[in-house]
Amino acid sequence: MAEERSTTRLDSGVTSESHPTAPKAPLNRPVFGWSAGILIAMVLLTAFFPEGSNAMFSALLAGIVAYAGWYYVLVVAVILVAVTFFALSRYGEIKLGPDHAEPEYGAISWFAMLFAAGMGIGLMFFGVSEPVMHFVDPPQGDGGTVAAAKEAMRLTFFHWGIHAWAIYAIVALVLAYFGYRHNLPLTLRSALYPLVGERIYGPLGTAVDVFAILSTTFGVATSLGFGVEQINSGLNYLFGVPKATWVQIILVVVTMSLATASVIAGLDAGIKRLSEINIGLAVALMLAVLVLGPTVLLLQTFMQNSGSYVSEIVNKTFNLYAYEPNEWIGGWTIFYWGWWISWAPFVGLFIARISRGRTIRQFVVGTILVPSAFTLLWMTIFGNSAIDLILNGGQEPLGAAVQADTSVALFQFLEYFPAAGAISALAVVMIVVFFVTSADSGAMVLNMLSSNGRDDTPPSRRLFWMVMIGLTAIVLLLAGGLTALQTAAIAGALPFSVAMLAAMWGLLKALRVDDVKRQLLLVGVPAAGGGAPETREADDAGWRHRLGRLLHYPTTPQVEEFIGTTVLASMREFAEELERNGVTAETRTDEQGASVVEIGQGENQSFVYRVVCGEQAGFEVNGEDGARDPTVVAEVHLAEGGQGYDVMGWSREQLLADVVLQYERHLRFLSSIR
Repeated sequence: MAEERSTTRLDSGVTSESHPTAPKAPLNRPVFGWSAGILIAMVLLTAFFPEGSNAMFSALLAGIVAYAGWYYVLVVAVILVAVTFFALSRYGEIKLGPDHAEPEYGAISWFAMLFAAGMGIGLMFFGVSEPVMHFVDPPQGDGGTVAAAKEAMRLTFFHWGIHAWAIYAIVALVLAYFGYRHNLPLTLRSALYPLVGERIYGPLGTAVDVFAILSTTFGVATSLGFGVEQINSGLNYLFGVPKATWVQIILVVVTMSLATASVIAGLDAGIKRLSEINIGLAVALMLAVLVLGPTVLLLQTFMQNSGSYVSEIVNKTFNLYAYEPNEWIGGWTIFYWGWWISWAPFVGLFIARISRGRTIRQFVVGTILVPSAFTLLWMTIFGNSAIDLILNGGQEPLGAAVQADTSVALFQFLEYFPAAGAISALAVVMIVVFFVTSADSGAMVLNMLSSNGRDDTPPSRRLFWMVMIGLTAIVLLLAGGLTALQTAAIAGALPFSVAMLAAMWGLLKALRVDDVKRQLLLVGVPAAGGGAPETREADDAGWRHRLGRLLHYPTTPQVEEFIGTTVLASMREFAEELERNGVTAETRTDEQGASVVEIGQGENQSFVYRVVCGEQAGFEVNGEDGARDPTVVAEVHLAEGGQGYDVMGWSREQLLADVVLQYERHLRFLSSIR
C-alpha cells in the first residue's frame, strides 16, 4: 500500500516527508502488519512448542557465537569509531534540528529519561552479579584472587561502558539528524535516504522498520525478563513469595498494567516524571552503599578501574579469545553486544525524541560520557563492595549464592548492610519503576515505528504494543527462561546491525553535504540603516538610525508591521524580477506571520528566505546591571533554520541585497554537490 506523504526537498536532492497534518498519526499498515504478524507467529510457535523452541534457541545461540561472534565485535568497534569521529570533527557543530532550535528538555530531565530507558533494569540485575561472577569464575586464570578481582572490574567496565552507549548514540544521532534537520519521519528507514532515495518508502524501508520493531521487542522483552526474575527474588526475600514462573507471569501482567497507564499519560506526564523519580532513588541507593560500605576503598578502586579501562579499551574491544577458545565470550560479550544492538532502535529512537536542538557534539558527550561515568561509578560501588566482602571479609557464601542464582545477587549483597530490609524494599521499588519506564518507553517507540515516526496516536495503538511486549516476555520465560531471552536478543540484533552500518554511511554522506552548505552560506550582514549612501547627509542618517536602534528597541507590533510591509514588498519585488527572467518564485505570509519567498529548484532543495518575528537577548545601556528583557527582532531563517541576525529597520535595497546574497550562496551550494 502506498504511504501518504507530503513533499519537501532535502540538501541531497532527494524528496522527503514532512509530518502529516491529520489530527492523529496515520498507521503505516505494511510495517504494522508485517511486524505484528511475525511477532504473533513467533509467540504462538514458542507457546505451543516450548521444548522444541528451547532446543532451537540453544542451537541458534551456539551457531551465532561460533560463526558470527567476530561480526558483532567488528560492528561495535566501527560504531564506536564513527560516533567519536562525528563528535570531534567539525560535523559536531551541526544541530539536530534547525540552526535556531533550542533543547526541549533541561539537562537533568534529559539525562534521567535516557538513563532510565537505556540501562535501568540491567544495572539493578548485574550491578552485583556480574563483577562477582567474573571474580569467582574468570574467563582466564584462577578465580578468587586479587588479579581476578581487577580483571572482573575491567570486564564489567568494558561491557557497561562507552561501547553500549555508543550503540545507542549512533542510532539516536541518525534518527534525530534526519528527523529534525530534514523533516523526515522519525523512523529507521529515514537514515537510508541519501543511499536509496525514494525507495525508503517502498519494501526496503518497510523491511528496515520491521526489523527495528522485531529487534526492539526482543530487546525490551529480555530486559523485562531480567526485571521480573529480580522482582520475584526481592519479594521472596522480603515476604516469602515463592520463586516460580507463574509468579513472574503475574508480575509481568501487573507491571505492564502500570506501564500502560504511564504510556497513555504521555511523555511528559508519564515517562519523564517516572524517570526523574527513579534517578533520584538510584542516587539514594548508590550513596547509601557508598557511605555504609568501604568508602575510601570504593573511591580508590573507581579511579583505578577507570584508568585500567581506558588503557585496555582497544585490546578488550577486539579480544575474541581466538587463541584460547572458551564459551565465556558467547555468554557475556557477544550477548551484551547483541543485547545493546537489539535495544538500539528502542533507546535510540527514544533518545532522538527528547534530543531536538542539541548540537551533535553536545549530544554525543551527553549520551556517552555522562551516562557511562554514572554507570561505571554504580558498578564500582556495588561490584567492588561485593568483591571486598568475599576477598577480604570472609563472605565466600555470597559468591556461591550469586553463582547459584544471579537474580538474588543484589538482595543477598544487601543483607550485609544495616537496615537491610528497608534498603531491599527500596531496591524492589526501583526495579518496578525501571521496569515500567522501560516498558512504556518501548511501547512508545514501537508505536512510533509503526506510525510514520509520530507519537500522537490513539491509545489503542500503544496498548497493542504494550500487550505484545508483555506476551513476548511471558512466552520466552516459559520457553526457556534467560537462555531464550538472551538468544532472542542476540538473534534479533543480527539483521538490524546491517541496517545500522548502512545508516552510518548515509549519515556521513548527508553530513558532508550539510557541511558544504554551512561553509558556503557563512552570513555576511550588511550594515543596518542607511544602505549605501550617496551623500554625507544620507550617511549621517544611516549612523543616527543605527544608534537609535541601540537606544530604543522596537515593539512587537512595530516588528510585525515591518515584516508585513517593507519585508514582504521587498520579497515581491525580488520575485517579480525573477519572473521577468523566467524563474518562478512564490511569496507568502505563513501561519506564524512570517514573510517568505521560496524558489523551487526541481529535484534539489528549494531556496527559502523567511523573516520571522522573534526574540534575542537585549542590553540596557543605562541599566545598573546591563540586563534587560529580550528584544523583539525580525530574524532571517533559511531552509536550515534561523541565521541569528536581525533585519529590523533595513531599507528595501538592503533587504533585496541580502536575499540576492543568500540566493547566490544557495546556487553555489547546489553546484558544489553535483
